[in-house]
Amino acid sequence: MPRITLIHATALAIDPIREAFARLWPEARTTNLLEDSLSADLAASAGLDAAMIHRFETLARYAEASGADAILFTCSAFGEAIEAASKLVRVPVLKPNEAMLEEALAAGTRIGIVATFQPTIPSMVEELQALAAARGKHIEILPRHVAGAMEALAAGKGEDHDRMIAASLADLVDCDAVLLAQFSMARAAKRARLTLDRPVLTSPDSAVHKLRQLLS
Repeated sequence: MPRITLIHATALAIDPIREAFARLWPEARTTNLLEDSLSADLAASAGLDAAMIHRFETLARYAEASGADAILFTCSAFGEAIEAASKLVRVPVLKPNEAMLEEALAAGTRIGIVATFQPTIPSMVEELQALAAARGKHIEILPRHVAGAMEALAAGKGEDHDRMIAASLADLVDCDAVLLAQFSMARAAKRARLTLDRPVLTSPDSAVHKLRQLLS
């Protein structure tokens, strides 16, 4: 079975991707690397810089040297750094939302993006716009930041986290698809789908499906 290294910038991302693998591809071998200063350092900075990109390159090289057949980054706010890292290794490197964005474009042209970590939004909007442009597709993106939800989850208030995310969807009813932008948000998908009669996509499920296609 292939060995997949999962690289996390927050511990909140570990359980959602572990659950997705257990449900969708239990045969895969997964290992976890957690570097939880990345999100804090990005939030305190003006954006991605050369030093941050170098850290991602180092993580990717380490994963490859440790025997990974593929690498999945689960940190949604670091698209440029992940792209740079992917060029330095020979194994497939998947950005956290790459597969989900592809599914979103297949669903339509009006796409909602919901995030609980604000720096995720610019990175993800840029990725989605670039993917749409490469396919000659014009899209409308509606980003939403759910303030306080990530802090609630970190404090062990999972139900509050899920409720806040579901409540934020009220003005996204006309979207063709709504994306839960971070791995840590996947737990809110069930409640979100009860609230919104539109496809609600999550990064972990989409990523596992794509990795299985790549490596099987």
